[in-house]
Amino acid sequence: MATELDHHCPNCEAERAFYRTAAMNVHLGLKTKWSCPDCEYGFIRIAADDDISTATA
Repeated sequence: MATELDHHCPNCEAERAFYRTAAMNVHLGLKTKWSCPDCEYGFIRIAADDDISTATA
């Protein structure tokens, strides 16, 4: 699994390289926490059949 993810940061209002801060398997799939190194905005993504993400919530 990658340790870096390009994603839009709403706090910085720009595309940033987010870094994986944690990952674990849960019953829905692989739960991964991502964090922006510039402002510490973070979101969680669960990789399953249908991706679940708090970034779009």
